[in-house]
Amino acid sequence: MFKIIKKKILSKDVFQFEIEAMQIAKKACAGQFVIVNIDEFGERIPLTIADFDREKGTVTIIFQAIGASTKLLSEKNEGDYVKDFVGPLGQKSEIYKTDETVICVGGGIGIAPIYPIVRSMKEIGNKVISIIGARNSGLLILEDELKKISDEVIIATDDGSKGIKGFVTDGLKSLIDRGEKIAQVTAIGPVIMMKTVAELTKKYGIKTVVSLNPIMIDGTGMCGGCRVQVGDETKFACIDGPEFDGHLVDFNSLMLRQRMYRKEETEAKEHVCNLSINSVN
Repeated sequence: MFKIIKKKILSKDVFQFEIEAMQIAKKACAGQFVIVNIDEFGERIPLTIADFDREKGTVTIIFQAIGASTKLLSEKNEGDYVKDFVGPLGQKSEIYKTDETVICVGGGIGIAPIYPIVRSMKEIGNKVISIIGARNSGLLILEDELKKISDEVIIATDDGSKGIKGFVTDGLKSLIDRGEKIAQVTAIGPVIMMKTVAELTKKYGIKTVVSLNPIMIDGTGMCGGCRVQVGDETKFACIDGPEFDGHLVDFNSLMLRQRMYRKEETEAKEHVCNLSINSVN
């Protein structure tokens, strides 16, 4: 059992949990993920590590209560426990020193996993620019935290309520147009966002890394549910990734796979909501 030390609501339906997990905190690196299981009846939820504190022995996860299991997880409070908290899983981000700029792009809940990458890249002396985007200002997360560790933060909102009115690609294009020498772009967020970022950077020959979160069950390469097409190869996001060359990922097939269980996911969420309503009544 793993104790929830701290709970924070970041925006509508977005929650931050700091969880006591000493052994995971010791080994966690930027880019890796954990799998959470609420109780003996729950399903395994893969969540990218948003932060870790080796001294305190804690790991931070940020998630959106969008499905049945994340809705149940969001109802947990400080002092409660989750049954399983497995990790760190996946390959860590490639962190290296460069004379050019490193750009990290986060969209929506994808802002969370860029935080440890930005921090790690900055700690070794890189110039790091963060670009974050959301539908509106109320859905932006970790803005202040990223400003503390980035050389520059560019904000984009669909409705223009904060920063650029538009998308993260507009912010990225502005950096390219001003002549920023870019070593790498790391993009994490909705699949369509990562696809458009990769399409933009490909035109300019800029190395681009994306972090994928496809359907996943065991997280150890046994089920094959998280397979993705990367160039001419089939890869498993859980053991080969979650980060891949954004110019080689087949985003169209990935989006199709992500929609495969939309009906069942909706039914499960409705069932959980009905149970919550009935318990209140």
